[in-house]
Amino acid sequence: MDIILNGEKKQVHEGLNIAELLTVLNIKTEQVAVELNLAIINKNYYENKILENEDCVEIISFVGGG
Repeated sequence: MDIILNGEKKQVHEGLNIAELLTVLNIKTEQVAVELNLAIINKNYYENKILENEDCVEIISFVGGG
């Protein structure tokens, strides 16, 4: 199935949840926020939220600095 990931179409397998997507992308959950279809998803729901065809996912990374 296809999702829109940070503005680009990406093929993923059906039944993939947000936690699995982050693992596939080698992204640590502590360092990002995830928006799904314009709604921020609480980290507690990453394993329960199954992605669907044409979902729009934005992964926002935190950057430190000073």
